[in-house]
Amino acid sequence: MESVKSFYETPSPAGFTGIWSWLITFDHKRIALMYLYAILFWFILAVLLGGVIRLELMFEGKTFLRPELYNSAFTLHGVIMIFLFIIPALPAVFGNFFLPIQIGTDDVYFPKLNLLSWYLYMAGGVVAVVSLFSDGFPDTGWTFYVPFSISTNTNVSTAVFAAFILGFSSMLTGLNFITTIHKMRAKTMGWLQLPLFTWSLYATAWVQLLATPVVTITLVLVMIERYFNVGLFDPSRGGDPILYQHLFWMYSHPAVYIMILPGMGVISEIIPVFARKSIFGYKAIVASSLAIAIAGSLVWAHHMYTSGMSDTAVFVFSLLTFVVAIPSAIKVFSWVATLYKGAIEMTPPLFLSLCFIYLFSVGGLTGLVLGAPGPNIHVHDTHFVVAHFHCTMFGGTGFAFFAALHYWWPKMFGRMYDFKKAYIAAVLVTGGFMFHYVPMFILGLQGMPRRYFDYLPQYAPGNFFAGFGALFMIAGIGLMMVNLFASLARQRTVPPDPWGGVTLEWTVPSPPPLHNFEKDPDIPDYPYDFSKIVAAGSGSRPKGA
Repeated sequence: MESVKSFYETPSPAGFTGIWSWLITFDHKRIALMYLYAILFWFILAVLLGGVIRLELMFEGKTFLRPELYNSAFTLHGVIMIFLFIIPALPAVFGNFFLPIQIGTDDVYFPKLNLLSWYLYMAGGVVAVVSLFSDGFPDTGWTFYVPFSISTNTNVSTAVFAAFILGFSSMLTGLNFITTIHKMRAKTMGWLQLPLFTWSLYATAWVQLLATPVVTITLVLVMIERYFNVGLFDPSRGGDPILYQHLFWMYSHPAVYIMILPGMGVISEIIPVFARKSIFGYKAIVASSLAIAIAGSLVWAHHMYTSGMSDTAVFVFSLLTFVVAIPSAIKVFSWVATLYKGAIEMTPPLFLSLCFIYLFSVGGLTGLVLGAPGPNIHVHDTHFVVAHFHCTMFGGTGFAFFAALHYWWPKMFGRMYDFKKAYIAAVLVTGGFMFHYVPMFILGLQGMPRRYFDYLPQYAPGNFFAGFGALFMIAGIGLMMVNLFASLARQRTVPPDPWGGVTLEWTVPSPPPLHNFEKDPDIPDYPYDFSKIVAAGSGSRPKGA
């Protein structure tokens, strides 16, 4: 238990203990856990808001929300999910915790900057909460589209300022990760010896660093417009609202890859471990991560086909949209090829990874429908877009987050959860997800617009059935969280390598020591070499507490 004490109970450098030793800590693992608790709080809140929205839509007419409250509910659901959960979840929690360990070092390059990033994240969350208790809940949606966002009397400025602060937290995290990988990886670790999760964080960090300033400047312009009426986006003053759309999506489409690239890195870590095979196409996956980061920054205007762009611009952005799908397809092919003829042992992390592959593929294929101008114009701003977005982001990033929790939970806490409950929760979440969003695809094809408080009678059956899917999904998420945290009360500890992994985090105790490594780690020539484990017959893993 010495390693547990050295990580969880060691006083801070200033001699503080208890909660103060956490609040002023520079240890990347403690900061990761503080992110985890905060992110889970925001996630549960956003899930409950989503449940309220779906419950309102289950029946025609007003159920229990006024139209104004409905608009505020989906705005806050979107702001919290995007800026407080999906964007920071994987990099801030698992990147902070495992990136230094995976590259053989004891911390990130800027420990104080890492703590500042967490405080900025918390400050952004507090400001978002303040917007709830001010006059007029924000009601613009998470995109803050002008001219509505600059003319509404609701408290949009506070929500915009919260997103502005969170942007700085994201940029500082990206800067820290890039510098850490360049400057602090083990001396004998070359670029092609990096684990794929680390590669995904590296590609993501560049997008965070280069794209986030665009949206922070844009959000400042919205606040300037609201307070000083300078006419940047207001057409009545000579401004151009389409300019806002370009600026917003120049960040927000690359942000999709900030959300999904770390999730892809998680899946690339999990699948070879439980297939007992080296990952298929390591270099191709590395190249595809970098290609997604680059090409994903060039397709922003496919959100704007109905805004009056020229035919040439529509053609170019449509073509680029189809091009950026290729690197994602390479990853899916590599994961499936890794599973082919592997010695597969099913576990909750692998099951959730398989759910990820299916749901993300649905999101990707429907994304091609939206990438083509013809069908895009037909289903633009309908529930088809809502279903596609959630398949990509929640079916992608959300399920990757669940898979990462179940994969690295034993390493982070030294406790194993109940496998049976984990499977039940995963089935509930996945089944509820499909039951929720498939009807929304159909509703979108039928023409039901999104963001509407009420709908025509022909859309009632689809909305009614979708509501049951949401209930199953929420129940599964609740069971999943209870199962994971209940494991902390058990006394069943786990060995350093409960799964049979081969990357460096599985060579240290569970949970890791304060400085990660008791001696300099041995860097393998290839990060996914399972030959020794397979030859030794190390195939049995715990069945769950």
